[in-house]
Amino acid sequence: MIETWLAELPHGITLSCRATGERGRPLMMFLHGFPEAAFVWDELLAHFARPEHGGFRCVAPNLRGFERSSAPTEVEAYKAPLLIQDVMALAAQESAGGRLHTLVAHDWGGAFGWGAAAAHPDRVERLVIINSPHPGTFARELRENPAQQQASAYMNFLARPDAEALLAADDYKRMWPFFTLMKAGPDGFGWLTDAVKGQYRAVWDQGLTGACNLYRVTPLKPPLPGAGIDGIPVPPRERLLVQVPTLVLWALDDAALLPGLLDGLEDYVPRLEVKKLPGATHWVSHEQPQVLAREIGAFIARNP
Repeated sequence: MIETWLAELPHGITLSCRATGERGRPLMMFLHGFPEAAFVWDELLAHFARPEHGGFRCVAPNLRGFERSSAPTEVEAYKAPLLIQDVMALAAQESAGGRLHTLVAHDWGGAFGWGAAAAHPDRVERLVIINSPHPGTFARELRENPAQQQASAYMNFLARPDAEALLAADDYKRMWPFFTLMKAGPDGFGWLTDAVKGQYRAVWDQGLTGACNLYRVTPLKPPLPGAGIDGIPVPPRERLLVQVPTLVLWALDDAALLPGLLDGLEDYVPRLEVKKLPGATHWVSHEQPQVLAREIGAFIARNP
């Protein structure tokens, strides 16, 4: 049974959360990306809460700006350190000492997962990243790789002042292609059922400004036509080191995040494991949840 509630954090942010598993058990947290929401993790929440799979307390918050979580209108309210603060404050409410046994994160959630593990190695014990670039390799590829620049060009569209209005028009006509323009898996787009579409509509109906503000605030996006790469920062390596055991699961048919983002990742993550997933796209949590469960479970077993 998935429980839902609004977690009120000490710094004034409220996160709508989904969870299962007994309170007091080791905490697994799951962070979603754009244009998704916490519900995409329901199958994994239920899996890892079962005693035979660890009996974890499993929590998936909606990031600020998504679903019923706080959605400040100011663009500056979506800087990465603030969303990392949200994650760690929620962990403090959900586990003794605020410790995260395992943090699982995808897409934008991964951006904050990388940041949380780098900033709080004493509290994030294991990290699992699913198709989310490390900021060090992402900055490099955005500066040097025309293919990744082109693949990430959508970020500039989502940063436009009118992006949320354009996305919401005509029953989210411009949103559905984020899913369907990816290469179809063996089962096509069978996962995108009317019921799942209804779950997405219910989230998007709460507003899209917060989600778009993530794209407005980040300097890590490709240069606009005619602009140079000087606006793309090169973050200092020491600030980006992740020392905890880390598993990166990478769906190889992701059209937005290319495999070149994995090159050199070991320079930032000494305790790194990479598992490439053929026949899966950016939406692998919908396409292959059983594969994710198996790989994450095996990773935890290897890193007790």
